[in-house]
Amino acid sequence: MKSVIASSRRLVVKVGSSLVTNEGKGLDVAAISLWAGQLARLRRLGKEVVMVSSGAIAEGMQRLSWNKRPHEINELQAAAAVGQMGLAQVYETCFRHHNLQTAQVLLTHADLADRTRYLNARATLLTLLKHGVVPIINENDTVVTDEIKFGDNDTLGALVTNLIEADALIILTDQQGLYNADPRKDPSAEFVHDAAAGDPALERMAGGAGSSVGTGGMLTKILAAKRAATSGAHTVIASGRETDVLLQLAEGIPVGTQLRAATTLLSARKQWLADHLQLKGHVKVDDGARNALVRDGKSLLPIGVVETIGEFGRGDVISCRDLSGNEIARGLVNYSSAETRLIARHSSSEIAQVLGFMNEPELIHRDNLVLT
Repeated sequence: MKSVIASSRRLVVKVGSSLVTNEGKGLDVAAISLWAGQLARLRRLGKEVVMVSSGAIAEGMQRLSWNKRPHEINELQAAAAVGQMGLAQVYETCFRHHNLQTAQVLLTHADLADRTRYLNARATLLTLLKHGVVPIINENDTVVTDEIKFGDNDTLGALVTNLIEADALIILTDQQGLYNADPRKDPSAEFVHDAAAGDPALERMAGGAGSSVGTGGMLTKILAAKRAATSGAHTVIASGRETDVLLQLAEGIPVGTQLRAATTLLSARKQWLADHLQLKGHVKVDDGARNALVRDGKSLLPIGVVETIGEFGRGDVISCRDLSGNEIARGLVNYSSAETRLIARHSSSEIAQVLGFMNEPELIHRDNLVLT
């Protein structure tokens, strides 16, 4: 097996809180300096690199002398505000030693949920890469709320990977990679060197909780790889404490767990739909509509809808679920939730009679729908 990073031109490198802050003891300047040196080498090899870094809240906790991660949102935001200053300063200093410019980019899900802001974020990042700048991305924890959170920086790393159409996502963690069982409990656990991103078996293998410093575990990394694969990006999960881990991967050396993406890619518009984390509502569809969507690639018509849940407006992103409640697709809806409830189980020819008008004959057109 050869690492896919060797042939990748555009990379997203995500580093976790435990690595950046040396298990919560404060920013690990030495480690950040080593990564900066490796990224500088990657730049000289002609690769474009974006870094997604955790650590703002952990650094803020250290500066505020807090021993335990708080639960109150205002406390977390205060820690992020304090810690982000130190995080940006250390990255800027370390990268400058290697003649690399950095840019701080703070994102929330709202920045990617809105189509215009999504395109603006993409244009900004691509322009920075064009000028040889290394963007340092983090979730904007200072203003974020549960309603607009990514949830963890593994997810953020995957979304950024899709946003800029990177070739690969590298998730650096304090573990070697993925095992088929918890090696702390099962001495016969085997290391997973190579697998297909999105394989349901991987989610069953992944453990639950991460470190006390960060918010992610191995499961969030598996799910991030699955999400990154929708834009054709491969993922490598490897130890950030491995000597020259990024350079080894760039040379084709198989370090960590490699999760390969399938070749089928989504269009840019459908990728944006797939990357929505918060949905306005959903509709349940009958088996006929499910087959039309999944098997035949058709639009969703109102006659196939059996239940409408949530409140949404025309143009919002909603999910489509089968009768068992499993999400099968999501898309831009042509009618509000109130209108959808009225036209559900009616044929398209009856929409004007029921509502007094007809926007479109489809509830969701196939061009604005992506299977999940």
